[in-house]
Amino acid sequence: MHNSVTRLQNVFGFFTTVAFAVAAVIALADFSVPRTPTAEIKTTNVQVVKGRPHYYSSKKEEYAIIKFSLDADLSSLFTWNTKQVFVYVTADWTSPPSAKAAAGSAPQTNSAVIWDAIITSPSADHLTNLGPVALKKLVRSAEGKSIDPSRGILSLKNQKPKYQITHPSSRIAETDNVTLKVHYNVQPWVGALTWNQDRDYGLWKSMAAAVSRSFKLPALKVKGGAKAGGDDKGAKAKKAGKA
Repeated sequence: MHNSVTRLQNVFGFFTTVAFAVAAVIALADFSVPRTPTAEIKTTNVQVVKGRPHYYSSKKEEYAIIKFSLDADLSSLFTWNTKQVFVYVTADWTSPPSAKAAAGSAPQTNSAVIWDAIITSPSADHLTNLGPVALKKLVRSAEGKSIDPSRGILSLKNQKPKYQITHPSSRIAETDNVTLKVHYNVQPWVGALTWNQDRDYGLWKSMAAAVSRSFKLPALKVKGGAKAGGDDKGAKAKKAGKA
């Protein structure tokens, strides 16, 4: 006859089996809900300056400040199983191989995050890092809504970047073919993390228009409004005329 410990082990084993089966069903059910995110992004102002991009930087270097406008609809990413969505914008470009690289090496691919945000679902608002007043308003706005249709709708105009762009070479001015790209990462209550895909998978569609037009970073901006190396000849000519 089974003792109490054996019976407890059997009950616990049955409970974990049922819990795992329910979790698997919930995770697989996500594939039955369409995902049709869209995003449109464009640059509004681009500058390259020289200085210390971070307070902990030990030396001065060139860094880019990119302002942008973003209109995105990520509301289809929020379901009963969505905990939060992480949204971020990257600047991508390629650069020639470094001098230390072997001959015939492929160009280097660069990607730097310039802005990010976490959007919680109504069931996870208590996890946000907000003050008591802002959190109370957020929770109140989502009362009675299992899926809030307004979540994930972004409209940013002339948004300042959270992070500046630098390069290991400390030089980034006049870089060609730079593009901005919108990314997202869905964190569910149960299941695997999912990222934006490059192609369609069933009801999950790739994010349309998530890449900006390519642009070139301007020349280095220096004090007095002049560009580095741009007005040297003009200054010399003025001095010669005065002489």
